[in-house]
Amino acid sequence: MPPAVHPFSRLRALAAGAALSLTLLAGCATNGDPRDPLEPLNRGIYTFNDGVDALVIKPAASFYSQIVPEWIRTGVGNFFSNINDVIVVVNDLLQLKLAQAGSDVGRLAVNTTVGVLGLFDVATGMGLEKHEEDFGQTLGYWGFGDGPYIVLPILGPSNLRDTVGWVGDFYTWPITYIEDDGTRNILVAVRVVSARADLLSASKILETAALDPYAFVRDAYLQRRRNLVYDGRPPLDDEDPGADPKPKPEASAEPPKKPAAQ
Repeated sequence: MPPAVHPFSRLRALAAGAALSLTLLAGCATNGDPRDPLEPLNRGIYTFNDGVDALVIKPAASFYSQIVPEWIRTGVGNFFSNINDVIVVVNDLLQLKLAQAGSDVGRLAVNTTVGVLGLFDVATGMGLEKHEEDFGQTLGYWGFGDGPYIVLPILGPSNLRDTVGWVGDFYTWPITYIEDDGTRNILVAVRVVSARADLLSASKILETAALDPYAFVRDAYLQRRRNLVYDGRPPLDDEDPGADPKPKPEASAEPPKKPAAQ
């Protein structure tokens, strides 16, 4: 009997292959936006993903949002958010954000215990706010640039740095290590449907308001990722939209030096 294929193994290979192919082709493609040198290919993958979403994911999300009460959907979202806090804590430490790591460890502990495996977000009411950290942000924190914008099959918008970071996120995600295939696959499916249900209203706005949905998604993704790398404080003097992000240095406690006497 052949060995069982680990869930997402084909998806990981597909994503990695797409990222490599797009990188090798980067020098052969041209486009007006320097952040998106592979726009024709990316648009093709975007169209494919949009078709998969329209045929499978969006209908499942719509059905889920209609038959599942809101309080249950909130609990499901809280559960997966709590699991994701494991990734957040690891990347807090990798970015040397020790105070934030302590807060996020506390948040994870409180919601896992008092919040019943994260179904209830008790920690936020206690002042332990939710943070967003991942391996892509960690690479950006240490000075790795975005690289070209990439649309991955199924996974959607990304860039070269975040694609590499996604692999780290996958191997830090606790659900990856559930040995029972059926349980793991169900959790992954529920995670996808729950996340898509949260975006149903946003997708309606995109369909009606955006003249070019592809460009809108690209610009929104790149802006959001840049803000996350800089913890919401990107440099105001950076006028080049394609510039590689560099981590903003911590404010120095040393007082400014006085100018030398003339």
